[in-house]
Amino acid sequence: MEYKDILNNKNTIIYHGSDTIVDIPIIKQPVRALDFGAGFYTTTNINQAKSFAKKVMNRNKTSETHISIYSININIFKKLSSCIFNKPDKHWLDFVSDNRNETYNGKLYDVIFGPVANDTIFRTFIAYQNGILSEAETIKRLKIRRLFNQLVFTTEEALKCLSFKGEYKE
Repeated sequence: MEYKDILNNKNTIIYHGSDTIVDIPIIKQPVRALDFGAGFYTTTNINQAKSFAKKVMNRNKTSETHISIYSININIFKKLSSCIFNKPDKHWLDFVSDNRNETYNGKLYDVIFGPVANDTIFRTFIAYQNGILSEAETIKRLKIRRLFNQLVFTTEEALKCLSFKGEYKE
């Protein structure tokens, strides 16, 4: 799903994977560097949310995964400042690299949307950051992988457009 699809769909559903149900989203400072910095991370892809939940469970050494479901209030959502990456490109690569290195000092956005640079491609990022891979080669390698999306809410104002709908159960 692309960002424009979210804006054009009055019934957009997004998911948050964790080891607890999150009925009231909050913005936490991450314990490790993330793709888009601090924020409340969601996705339009249920399988991506399941993967996130498993990672959180393993990291926290807990025994349960939970997928919280939200709808988006499009009227509020359209008024937010946003940064949109519909595909991995130079702008996305630099943005994620800077956030993962904790050196990003550009514009702050309410909402950030784009591909997930998950841990399976982290080595590619390290090779890019260390000058081993060129920008073009890095983007080429990233494009051969199926990258799911992430929609990150980085401000309290952005969180107001989320409405908790319940938990996904298999």
